[in-house]
Amino acid sequence: MLRGHVVNAPALARQVCSDPDDDKFLACALASGTKIIASGDKALRATFGHAGIEVLSPREFVDRHLKTKSQSRPGR
Repeated sequence: MLRGHVVNAPALARQVCSDPDDDKFLACALASGTKIIASGDKALRATFGHAGIEVLSPREFVDRHLKTKSQSRPGR
C-alpha cells in the first residue's frame, strides 16, 4: 500500500537542480525524509544522489519497488 502526507518544506538553501522550479521536490523529499522520487523530468533526474535521494524514472520505480512486492504475493 502506498501512502502520503502533507509536508511544510522550507526552500533549499541553494539551487540544486538546473531547473529551479524542480528544487521544491527535493525540498519536500528532504523535509519528509523521503529517499526516492519517481519522475520523468530530466533536470530533476540529474540530481540523483543529492542528499541521498534517488530520483528514479516511473519505470525504474515500478521495476524496483512494485513488481518485486506484487510477484512475491500468492495468487498474483
